[in-house]
Amino acid sequence: MTTPHVNNMAISMVKYDAMCTAIEAARQVDEVKDIRDKALAIQMYAKQAKNLDAERHAAEIRVRAERKCGELLAAMPKAVPRGSNQFQAKEQVSNTATHPLSDLGITRDQSSTWQKLASVPESTFEEAIAQQEIPTTSGVLNHRAQGTRQNEWYTPAEYIQAVRDVLGTIDLDPASSDVANKVVGATQFFTAEDDGLTKDWTAKTLWMNPPYAQPLIAQFVEKVVLSFSEGRVLEAIVLTHNYTDTAWFHRAEESCNAVCFTRGRISFLSPEGEKAAPTQGQAFFYFGENVDRFANRFQSIGFVVVPYVF
Repeated sequence: MTTPHVNNMAISMVKYDAMCTAIEAARQVDEVKDIRDKALAIQMYAKQAKNLDAERHAAEIRVRAERKCGELLAAMPKAVPRGSNQFQAKEQVSNTATHPLSDLGITRDQSSTWQKLASVPESTFEEAIAQQEIPTTSGVLNHRAQGTRQNEWYTPAEYIQAVRDVLGTIDLDPASSDVANKVVGATQFFTAEDDGLTKDWTAKTLWMNPPYAQPLIAQFVEKVVLSFSEGRVLEAIVLTHNYTDTAWFHRAEESCNAVCFTRGRISFLSPEGEKAAPTQGQAFFYFGENVDRFANRFQSIGFVVVPYVF
């Protein structure tokens, strides 16, 4: 049962942006460690209370703080060797705190793990955060290029049913898998091994939840836009995150006939059936002539926008 203490902790996550700013501005390990410990406590309480949004926000704050701790720890001066010039060594020391790990409440394993996390390229780190690859315990984010199944997140059945209600049948899913198609039920589908981008996309109806890693998502969006504009695909529905700041999102928006911005976030499913905790909402792009049918069916999922044509 949710206690008042849990509720208060969950409410504090509304200050998510402020906490992110505080982490970035921090110059001392101990102050970042304090943010990390509070976020971890919130995460644990939110998990017990089954508050998915609070748990997700807390987990992201926690891993951002751990990465920052790793950066600061890596920058800390190493122990000065016996017999070296002590004065010169002190002159090279920055304002970064040099407390022993034990004084900071950090174990050697944590220090090593967080410094590895800090070494992950920023673009890879942010992409992993966006794709819900947040470690549930203190750990390093997986690189998506390592061939793991971390990039496979399936659309829940209720949204696939909404797609079928609009399209009637799903003739082609060009970014799928054997497991995903058990729910989608596409007549034809391409897996990662098939490399759908190299295949011909000719079908009456198409459904796609593309891989979200760059440059794949831009390439998949571009291919569905061209397939529709050239008449090889007559109707299509494409599901993506609502990354309105990206070129590929605007490419899809400029070419589609309607967009549904979801109310809340979709909890995608892992191959093992675990629910993801996305950090943003989603958008369904509709390509085709049955805009009214799409709007009527998807209005219960979010608000529908028909792009203005100049």
